[in-house]
Amino acid sequence: MRIMPIVTAIIVMTLLYLFVFERDALLGFAGAEDDATVGETVVEAETMSPEPVALEGERRVSVVVIDSKAQVVDSAVVLRGRTEALRQVSVLSETSGRIISEPLRRGSQVEANQVMCVLDPGNREANLVEAEARLLEARARSPEALARVAEAEARLEEARINDNAARNLAAEGFATESRVANSEANVRAAESAVSAAKSGLESVRAGIQSAEAAIFRARQDLEHLTIRAPFAGVLENDTAEFGSYLNTQGGNATCGTILQLDPIKLVGFVPEADVALVEVGARAGARLASGREVTGLVTFLSRSADLTTRTFRAEVEVANPDLLIRDGQTATIGVAAEGTPAHLLPASALTLNDGGALGVRHAIDDGQGGYVTAFAEVELIRDTAEGVWVTGLPDQANVVVVGQDYITAGTALTLTFREEGA
Repeated sequence: MRIMPIVTAIIVMTLLYLFVFERDALLGFAGAEDDATVGETVVEAETMSPEPVALEGERRVSVVVIDSKAQVVDSAVVLRGRTEALRQVSVLSETSGRIISEPLRRGSQVEANQVMCVLDPGNREANLVEAEARLLEARARSPEALARVAEAEARLEEARINDNAARNLAAEGFATESRVANSEANVRAAESAVSAAKSGLESVRAGIQSAEAAIFRARQDLEHLTIRAPFAGVLENDTAEFGSYLNTQGGNATCGTILQLDPIKLVGFVPEADVALVEVGARAGARLASGREVTGLVTFLSRSADLTTRTFRAEVEVANPDLLIRDGQTATIGVAAEGTPAHLLPASALTLNDGGALGVRHAIDDGQGGYVTAFAEVELIRDTAEGVWVTGLPDQANVVVVGQDYITAGTALTLTFREEGA
């Protein structure tokens, strides 16, 4: 009979019994009780929240930081808007007539006072000649009317002298009452003659003024036959076609439409929360939908809000000498506002905390000559090729730029400073 397998089985069963039913006694016998207590203490310490001050002998995490100082930068109010012609005018005819000039085609450049349309004069020149003739006739009657007034005034003076003599003679008894009455009647008749002569003179003068007005109207009518551009610009459509009729009495009287695109306006709408930040004369820049960037100055800010959107219209004037900016293009407009202190940081320094807030991790003094981690929520105010400008940090901060995603608030740190530009 084999004894060794039986002995081995007994030993194994004994050991299993001791490990299962007498484990505590076995560990106490082996001296492992103190080690287990130490292990439980370590587990408990790992579950506690980290203190903001590093403990003596605590392991520190090495990170790379930059010494960032706040700088005053221009902030901006960002608006959505569009381009708009500085002026857009439909040039209308002031008189009716048939077009006798060749049209200018759309897209053509026109200069100020350039001829756009010419109308057929018709009988307008004859009307001018007739008005001038009437003026000559009215002026010819003027000397005769003046002479009649002078004659009537002389007769009135003579009648008054005779009336005065008759009254004196009657007072001394040398003239009868009938003679006095007759002299008074002569005075009244002379006064009536003077009034009639003056009325005739006024009629002649009115005739002269009427003839002069007719001449003015006839000349104006002739001048209106030539329609000129009120300012330099670009034709938005063809001018009136040769042979077409322009009718000022409720019909089509449009010769053409002109746009002034240099300078051009950028029109944006400021929210009421930001309207106090925008001022007339402030610098502004814009990026068009085509990618082109332009700059200009704010020339207008509405004093009245739109009743529907509660926004205020703002206009920026931009030079456009090459006319490459067109009317109606979409634009993102940034208007410079009062400067604010901000930090220029690498975009990679930005991170999120457990609550999803955007911020950066920076090193603060732990009070024992070392550093621990702190999290600061920041606001992004501008994105540039050099980095991002943010607010929300102290004026001076040691911002973690390498290793920020592997530390949490209160983590003890060993700092390595990155040189500027590195």
